[in-house]
Amino acid sequence: MRICGKRNQLTGRTVVPGSKSHTIRALLLATLAEGTSTIHNPLPSADCLSTAAAVPLMGSRVDLNLTTEGCPGTDWVVYGAGKKLHLPTDVINVGNSGSLLYFLSPIAATFEGYSIFTGDESIRKRPVDHVADVLNQMGASAEVSQPGSRFCPLVIKGPVSAKNTIRTEGSASSQYISGLMMAALRLKDEMHIELSDPTETPYLTMTQKWLEKIGAEVKISDDFKSISVKAPDEIKAFDCTIPSDWEAVAFPLVAALISDSDICIDNIDGSGTQGDDAIVGILKSLGADIEWNRETDTIRVRGGKKSAGGIGRLSTENLPGGELHVNLSGFPDAICALSAAACFTEGDTYIEDIAVCRRKETDRISVLKKELEKLGASVDEGSDFMVIHGHSPFKADGSPNPDFALHGAEIESYFDHRVAMALSVMSLGLPEGERIFVRNAECCSVSFPHFFEVMNEIGAGFEIS
Repeated sequence: MRICGKRNQLTGRTVVPGSKSHTIRALLLATLAEGTSTIHNPLPSADCLSTAAAVPLMGSRVDLNLTTEGCPGTDWVVYGAGKKLHLPTDVINVGNSGSLLYFLSPIAATFEGYSIFTGDESIRKRPVDHVADVLNQMGASAEVSQPGSRFCPLVIKGPVSAKNTIRTEGSASSQYISGLMMAALRLKDEMHIELSDPTETPYLTMTQKWLEKIGAEVKISDDFKSISVKAPDEIKAFDCTIPSDWEAVAFPLVAALISDSDICIDNIDGSGTQGDDAIVGILKSLGADIEWNRETDTIRVRGGKKSAGGIGRLSTENLPGGELHVNLSGFPDAICALSAAACFTEGDTYIEDIAVCRRKETDRISVLKKELEKLGASVDEGSDFMVIHGHSPFKADGSPNPDFALHGAEIESYFDHRVAMALSVMSLGLPEGERIFVRNAECCSVSFPHFFEVMNEIGAGFEIS
């Protein structure tokens, strides 16, 4: 699907989907539990549906409460496998979901026998050697199927044990660490993990809270370098409501700020378990007009002429050194939305400690540089950083800024959902007559089903071309 976007104004209220990170954790833990669990407001994205299709291979049953049109409902029921959980009965195809790959493979490794993990073309380019290494430390025999490769298919012969302390960097991703923490629920011994370079630490806290919810004892040091998990005697079924996904909130948020817009985003998650909520403070430091009402779980965003000052200019001028420096090690998925906003910000934005972004659905650092430059942006990249030399469409007095040079172009999504959404919303802030065409934009369904329809309900005007 090729999407066309152009300058437009947003108005009204919108709600973004539930969190992918929370939904996948809920499905996996409900599978491990004894009894029937209900998950309210799950995210019906491709990654979550891949998880719902995978866990029955280990003994649970998932009822998506499909509508008459065949769409997943708003309440999913998981009949947990509990003590009857078993080795996967088939190869597990995770689709495009790195979360599912890294979460479920350590759990599967707790069983005696072989399990095999693979996925789509993108997944088969994501490294799994760090997963194999920690499982081998635990007594498994884990390796990639193709000699000389670092990628899926991943073949695991279990079982593992938690008798030895697991030592790993943690810099490649937090996801396999969360997978180890969940696998600990099936082991007799208390699991001890030592990390030399932990990243994406808010997601480790998210996993901790989920495990504590079902009765596990979890300890994480202040620097996240030491983690221990002790399983409960029994994992009991639960009911839960999935909060909104901050990674999805970021896109209508940025879209409103770079256009003459006034919107409210409802059902905002204020729990602090999603590191991406830091984007609000980052954007406000640039002068963004954002009001977060924590009593009503609502964010109001006003951009351009609709902002409090009537200009809506984003700038780094009031920051130390006149530059924005953001360390994204805790929430690297924000790179796409933040890069889009930085292109409309007067001043230099340094996005730092993002080496992990090269190992996501795409190499997001190089992909964003290439595609943003097609739109007229000035971008530098390093091994673990990006610098965006941005310009606001307006000077401080509200007059047009001659240095603002963004324009339309035909761009590639690389089948990366967050790249597609970020580049699409940039079209709303372009000069009149300019258009952005995004190829293979259907990939947005991985984390934000019906993204373009939802945005069009508040005036985005995206068209299939």
